[in-house]
Amino acid sequence: METLRIDIQNEQEKKVILAFLDSLNYEYKIEKGDVATNEQIKEFDQRKADFLSGRATSLPWSEGK
Repeated sequence: METLRIDIQNEQEKKVILAFLDSLNYEYKIEKGDVATNEQIKEFDQRKADFLSGRATSLPWSEGK
């Protein structure tokens, strides 16, 4: 058995994919992954922007862990 993971972007895409799988009588299961909150995404974007503009630095893993 193999696993195929598909990251679905919207409900229309989900409907099309599920309809296709159903038409072939495929068995599948839907698992919801971890989803970041809007606040977490904004914080990540701000940190990335700060890093890219030189306002932040990164540490080697050995120092940051």
